Amino acid sequence: GYGHTVPLSDGGKAFCIIYSVIGIPFTLLFLTAVVQRIIVYVTRRPVLYFHIRWGFSKQIVAIIHAIVLGFITVSCFFLIPAAIFSVLEDDWNFLESFYFCFISLSTIGLGDYVPGEGYNQRFRELYKIGITCYLLLGLIAMMVVLETFCELHELKKFRKLFYVKKDKEEDQVHIMEHDQLSFSSISDQAASMKDDQKANEPFVTSQSPTSNDSSLNN
Repeated sequence: GYGHTVPLSDGGKAFCIIYSVIGIPFTLLFLTAVVQRIIVYVTRRPVLYFHIRWGFSKQIVAIIHAIVLGFITVSCFFLIPAAIFSVLEDDWNFLESFYFCFISLSTIGLGDYVPGEGYNQRFRELYKIGITCYLLLGLIAMMVVLETFCELHELKKFRKLFYVKKDKEEDQVHIMEHDQLSFSSISDQAASMKDDQKANEPFVTSQSPTSNDSSLNN
């Protein structure tokens, strides 16, 4: 949302709202699915390879790998594109170009710097398509780097400091209450089943003692 292209009519604004409600979740799902597949080959397998093949500590390998991956990402998606934008855009210096790359890939998108807006821009359509591909690949790379750093053991320990700890005693009380309820319900069901069986059993006529005595006398 750079802000230099906006809908003016009511229909365009309504379409933009509906399209955003549907498009943004699907875009996030798409990026998440792509990142989960890329991180297997970019992060997990290389770390596991150096850990098993060379015998290095897995934590040390993961830290070094995250630093190297972060440096490569900053170079390929911040420094080099900033230098290219400073050449292609007449009124941008390197700092302004780097600022555009950071604002865009961090999903801030202020819109104060937008490339390819000059009327004398050569191959403007192709330039816009290239910028779109750069932003899409840059977002994927940023998510891969963030996911790589989040998998570090040290950051996992740091994140656990903000988790809400559950009270074990309360959990045990709830489990015992649940078990008691389940046992009482089972016993009630068994008692009711016995009553039903007794009710369904055929009645056996018992002989009276007088009849037995008469039979013996005979």
